[in-house]
Amino acid sequence: MAGTVVLEEMLEIPLDLQSLADFRRWANSDDFPEHGRIDFLAGRIEVDMSPEDFFCHGTLKVELVRVLSQHVKDAGSGHLVTDRTRISSPEADLSAEPDVVFVSQESLDTGRARLVSAAGGRPGRYVELEGAPDLVVEIVSDRSAVKDTQRLPRAYFKAGIREFWLVDARTEPLVFLIHQPGQAGYQAVEADSEGFQRSAVLACRFRLDGRRDAQGRWTFDLRKRP
Repeated sequence: MAGTVVLEEMLEIPLDLQSLADFRRWANSDDFPEHGRIDFLAGRIEVDMSPEDFFCHGTLKVELVRVLSQHVKDAGSGHLVTDRTRISSPEADLSAEPDVVFVSQESLDTGRARLVSAAGGRPGRYVELEGAPDLVVEIVSDRSAVKDTQRLPRAYFKAGIREFWLVDARTEPLVFLIHQPGQAGYQAVEADSEGFQRSAVLACRFRLDGRRDAQGRWTFDLRKRP
C-alpha cells in the first residue's frame, strides 16, 4: 500500500493525513515542502505550486506590506507578517498561509490567538498562529480564484477573523475590498465618496490605486487616511 502521493516530483504528501491535527504535525515537521502553498480546508488539502505573477501579485503584495507594516509599527498595535506564515483554527478546520496576516497584541494577550513553537524549537521561535488573527489579506491568482473568493472567506469567517481583505489585479479595474463579519458571512465595507474603505481593525481608511507605467505594467499605491 502506498504511503505517500508524489506530485510532479516536487511535492510528497503522506497518505495518513486524516485530520487537521495530522496536517499540522506534518506542516510543523522537517518533511514539509519549502516551496508552494499548501492549505487544509475542511478535510481537503489544497496545493498551489504555481509561481506568483510578478506584477499582479508580487509587487502588489510588497506595496500592501510596505504601507501596512509601517502603520502597525507606528501604532505599536501588534505584528504584521507575510509569506509562509501559517494560521490554524480547529474551530474552522483550517490551516492556511494567507498573503498577509495581522495579529494584534490584544489578541495575543487575551488568547484569541496563540503563537505555536516549532517542534523541539528554541524558546521565542514560532512557526504557526493558532486561533483568530485580526486581519488576513488574500491576493487572487488564476489558479486560486475560487479558493480565494469563496472557500477561504467562509473558513476565515468561521475562524472568527475580524477582517478580510480581497485584492485582485488580474483585470481592470482592479478589485480592492475590505470585508467585516455580518450575520452569515463577510460583508464588503462601503467606500466613501473618495473611494476609501474603513478598516475597523487598523482604525484607518484605505484605498488602493493602480496605474500602468510607460511599459504598460502595473504599479500600485495603497493610500490611507485617518
